Parts: sequence; C-alpha cells; structure tokens
Amino acid sequence: MLNPQIFRAYDIRGIAERDLDDTTTDRIARAYATIVRNHGGTRVALGRDCRLSSDRLHSVFLAGLTAAGLDVDDIGVGGSPQLYWAVHHLSSDGGVQITGSHNPADHNGFKMMLGQGSFHGERIVELAALANAGTFSSGAGQVTHHDLAAAYVSDIASRLELGPRLPKVAIDGGNGTGGPPAAALLALLGIPMSAQTALFVPMDGRFPNHHPDPTVEENLVDLRRAVLDGQLDVGIAYDGDADRIGVIDDRGEVLWGDRLLILLAREVLARHPGAAIVGEVKCSHTLFADIAAHGGRPVMSAVGHSIIKDRMKAEGALLAGEMSGHIFYKDRWYGFDDAVYVTGRLLEILSHSDRPLSELLADVPVTHVTPEIRLECDDARKFGVVTLAIEHYGRNHPVVTIDGARIAFEDGWGLIRASNTQPVIVLRAEADSAAALLRIRNELEGFVAHAG
Repeated sequence: MLNPQIFRAYDIRGIAERDLDDTTTDRIARAYATIVRNHGGTRVALGRDCRLSSDRLHSVFLAGLTAAGLDVDDIGVGGSPQLYWAVHHLSSDGGVQITGSHNPADHNGFKMMLGQGSFHGERIVELAALANAGTFSSGAGQVTHHDLAAAYVSDIASRLELGPRLPKVAIDGGNGTGGPPAAALLALLGIPMSAQTALFVPMDGRFPNHHPDPTVEENLVDLRRAVLDGQLDVGIAYDGDADRIGVIDDRGEVLWGDRLLILLAREVLARHPGAAIVGEVKCSHTLFADIAAHGGRPVMSAVGHSIIKDRMKAEGALLAGEMSGHIFYKDRWYGFDDAVYVTGRLLEILSHSDRPLSELLADVPVTHVTPEIRLECDDARKFGVVTLAIEHYGRNHPVVTIDGARIAFEDGWGLIRASNTQPVIVLRAEADSAAALLRIRNELEGFVAHAG
C-alpha cells in the first residue's frame, strides 16, 4: 500500500527518499501510463527540475513509462512551464514534470497532464487506486531526447510587444529552474544584466543561497537590496520550478500576487473589454472590485494550478492568478502558469509607461492585509480544522466555502484553508484598518490553535 498522503488534490508530493522510493515511483509511472493509454494516448513529454533527487526519479519514471508502452519525449532539466509548453509544442498526449516546486530541498513530486489538460482530483484518485492494484499496461516504448530551452524562450519573446522604454531589471533565480530562461529572455529583449542584477541564476538543487519561494519575504532580501542599490525599475524572483513569480517594485516593496494581477488585468481588459479574470480565495477583495470597475467579469476560484486552469477553460477567462504568484495567461499564451512569460508581460507594461511601477496601482484603495500565514498542522488534522471553522463561523457570518472557509466580518475578511501540498493551515486576512486586521488575525490563529 503506497503512502496515501502523497496523493494531493492536484499533484503528487512527498519527501523524495522516504515517500518516493523506486518501487513507489515505478508504480506511479506505470499507473499514469496506463491511464494515458486507456485514453488513446501513445506519447508523453517528461521533464524534471534541478533537485538532487530528480535524476533518480527521472530514471525510474522514464523506465516505468516505457515499460507500460508509452513513447517519451524527454525534455531534460527545466521548469514546469517548459514542460507544459513542450506538451503543446510537440502535440504530446500528456506530460509529467518531476518537481518539488517551492517545497524544501528534500521533497519532490510529479505534476501531470492528460492531453493538454490538467490531471488532478478524481484522476489522481484513479491513479492511486491503479498504482496500488498493480494492473498496468505493458509494451516497449521508445525515448526521444529534446533540447527545447532556446525554442521555449524564443516563443515567449515572439509574443511580446515592448515599448520604447526598456526597464532596468534584477532577477533572482534562487538557484532553481527559473533563472536560466529568465536571463535568456532578458538577453533576447535587449535588457542588460550584470553580476549585481542577475542573482543566483545557475541551477543548484541544494539551493545554497536561499530557498526559492518568493512568497516568503526573507527570501527576497537580496533582490530588494539589488533594486534599491541599483535604482532599478523592478526586481523579479522565481520559485523552484518557475511557475510562481515574486515582484519587488522600484521602492523595494513586495507586489503580492493579487496586486500584480490587478495590474496585469487592467492591461488585458483595456484590449478585451468584458473578459473573465479569475482570482482565488486568498486574493484581496480589491482585486475582484477592480476587475469589475474596469469592465471585466471577476471569478473566484479554489486554489491550485490544475483547478484554476480548468476554471479558466470553463469560464473562457484570459487571465488568472493566485496570491502566491501563480499567474496564468490565455491571452497570447497557452493558459498555464508561467513565471517567465509573466516576466515578459510585466516588462511589456513597464516599457509602455512613463510612470514607475510603484505608482501604477496608486488608485487602488488601501487596505490592511497579511501575507500568507502558514501554521503547521498535521495532514490528518488540517481538513478537519477547516470543517470546524465552516460550522463555527457559519452560525453568525457569511462564509464562502469554495476552498476552505473565507469568513466575512463587518470590517474585513479572513480565510482558513488547508494546504494541498504541505502539512499546513494557510491563513490570510484583510481589513479596513490595522486594528481590525490584528483582531481578525488573532481570531483566526486562536481558532486554529484550539480547533480539534
């Protein structure tokens, strides 16, 4: 029996050397291949990030896919968006990215596609059952190796329309997979880089300088310093597999994902009036209000890259985003989350503006917000905490339950939700005043501490 806790809502994750041993990995690969073949597929793309465990997992997974009868387009080391792009570029019948994303260096996992769509929810339940049963297809698949890094970056650059003012930029790759393609993109766009503005670009799965998670402010210290010392227009950071972006403005302030989405949405809506824009439950109410004020149709979604991609397709949305920095473009792109492509779109906006980034959202109402607050909570307990929150607060407050409990208070809102990738309860709050924010935050943290 495989560890059931590795099968998450929209991918598979665990500690690589404990939860994803060779036997487990082989069974997952063969089960995935069997599902693809049952849907008429014959060939999938396979990529991996730069973590130290990824080479082993890649070798085992590749052998499992071919033993189950799938041909494999092996695209080598790169970010998750490059794998998603490869599935479109090669017209593959699916794809698997071996990645631990933003989790600690000893973690790893698998993000999967069926055709060009997401593989999550009931598909992962089906895969887990099949992996445990051990009833797999068989065959002798062939492997084709591809080097697509340059073509991927070239495709991004070809879809951008930069204006006359090239921004001054610093990037922080965090030694993950986002640094090399981001640096290559800036070179194609004619934006000069130096040792002071290209931080931690080489891939190193030990992540020796800081962990590649741009939602944690301490990981942005070096980038902030580079922006302020160099009097730059923007600083951009990437998570481990390059599907999440972090942004520092010209004043050294963090532009969280929901505020970034406001800026990006305004540009899309100026060209596509009435377009649907998707934000998830952690996002500020100012996002949804601003989309509506600029003629768009705001849509609230549950969290998760696969879930949001499906919601975008259902709504016909051109853009979506998460507070954590996942940004999804269907406008001039493929609809998946891609921090390198978002880099290009942000630079495009700045290149057409004579105003600094810090001023472009000056008209958004000021609220008091927390970042994502992550409280450790056992996987076996965390969903029960959310259920209790819905029951408790639902007696006296409006509660949105699309993903966790988003509780409406008179002067703000607070969210209690279970992470789908870590043993964590995620909190966020927003309020009209600092005092109200502190009260709501204390209320949420106190509830989680005593729940169950």
